[in-house]
Amino acid sequence: MEKIKKGKEEIVYLLKQVVEKYKSETGIEIIQNTNRKNYESLAIVLSEITKELPNSFEELGTGAYPGDTNPNPKEYPYRKYDITGGQIKDALNGIVSHPRPFLVDACYIYLFGKGRKRFGIDPTDINLVEQAGQEKNEEIFIIEEENIELKKQLSLINKQFTKKASLLKMVLVALLLLWLGTLVNYKEAKQNWAEVKNDMNILPYQPTQMEIDSLEGVWLCYTGSPQARISDPNRFHKVVSNVVSIKYKDGYFTFNRYGASFDHVGYMQFESPGIVSIFSKIRKKDNVTESPRHSLLDLNYNNANLTAISTSWNFDIGKKNKIIGIREVYTKLGKGGEIEEVINDIENASCACKIIKWHKPDNTLRSFYLKNQILDSLNSPELSSLIDERSILLGRPQEGILLSKDTTFY
Repeated sequence: MEKIKKGKEEIVYLLKQVVEKYKSETGIEIIQNTNRKNYESLAIVLSEITKELPNSFEELGTGAYPGDTNPNPKEYPYRKYDITGGQIKDALNGIVSHPRPFLVDACYIYLFGKGRKRFGIDPTDINLVEQAGQEKNEEIFIIEEENIELKKQLSLINKQFTKKASLLKMVLVALLLLWLGTLVNYKEAKQNWAEVKNDMNILPYQPTQMEIDSLEGVWLCYTGSPQARISDPNRFHKVVSNVVSIKYKDGYFTFNRYGASFDHVGYMQFESPGIVSIFSKIRKKDNVTESPRHSLLDLNYNNANLTAISTSWNFDIGKKNKIIGIREVYTKLGKGGEIEEVINDIENASCACKIIKWHKPDNTLRSFYLKNQILDSLNSPELSSLIDERSILLGRPQEGILLSKDTTFY
């Protein structure tokens, strides 16, 4: 038995002979370029041979080919041993080192009427037989060719790596510059913030836990501002209570202050031990500052009623809204729970007031009915003495604004 060539050299020679025979028998010339469609008619002819291999391998002297396990018959090119134009194109152009066995057998059968295995017993084409020493030369040729291909691949990988390394270097430099820029901006912002804190006296003192506990919670705040409201002829000795919910937040406090007619929001901070500054404004949806007010509260007194001196407003209408100085009284009710503001309720209309409900931590409920009322109705001589008309200072002295018993019917 002769030694038959194999691999790339074998299939290239076989397909060249197949193309020539196909042209001579059909008159159709195969245009050998990269378009796989050009090879499709020849692929169909060879596929008609390969589809019979499971039944004819013994007769034609090929290797054994198992049949297709799919019970449903298929058409070209979806049968198990079908050959495509792309397979012929690649093999004919010498880029296939290990061609498919059924493609090789199809070429032998098409050219010689027998499979490769039987052709090896009695070769009829000397060009397909290995000559002495040719096998070794073929192996050397294949190795050299593979080395060339490997070098090409390594060169391509090196180029890709160099390109990616350059891109990575650019990204790292960009990230470094971004980090440096961020660091510089952070340092500048930190320095600017330190200057602002120093210039505006922001968070000058860190309160102790005891001081935090003493301020945080729910308070009632009594104010006599209605007594300076010019539009109200019955303003003598009027007082209004507000519910204030204060919460600690990283060195300072925020609060909501619920009044009879409108609400305030603001913040508090300790200026020194026991001394708290308070800033607030009317709560607005557009966050515009309206009627800002400032207060100082002294927590150092051991008394249920703590006083704050405030620069406030009489909260009158339009131009009648005047800045006033006023004493306010803060009384702490407790800590924790949630505040609910009741609006658009029948109960609001019946009491002509604003209703605030405090859901306490012990699951009990306390309601507050906020409205302007006569100071004497509080039944507290201490409160009356702290927030009567003598506690109010007008920005500009004006007779007749602060009423007394002599000028009223009371």
